[in-house]
Amino acid sequence: MSAEAIQALQAHDEVAGSLPAAPRAAVAPGGLSFGQLVSEGLQGVNQKLMVSQADLQQLALGEAPNLHEVMIRLEESRLSFQLAMQVRNRLLEAYQEVMRMQV
Repeated sequence: MSAEAIQALQAHDEVAGSLPAAPRAAVAPGGLSFGQLVSEGLQGVNQKLMVSQADLQQLALGEAPNLHEVMIRLEESRLSFQLAMQVRNRLLEAYQEVMRMQV
């Protein structure tokens, strides 16, 4: 099918006329793009990992004020890192699935 044939079909598409034009970059309701959301999420995970590392250093030096809080922050950082890895794995699987599609 040629490009002219596709353009001719689009002229007769009643649904396309009633829909707004698709945005160039996907924007979340808060006004942030997908890339910005991913970047902020990764920065949050990195921040939790850095706090956990500092807590472990304080614990090793015997300066940790409360062992329970240190363990809770360690578990939070571990879970956030695992969540980030699972999201990455799902995105990679989706990308590979799209690349396997035949056009």
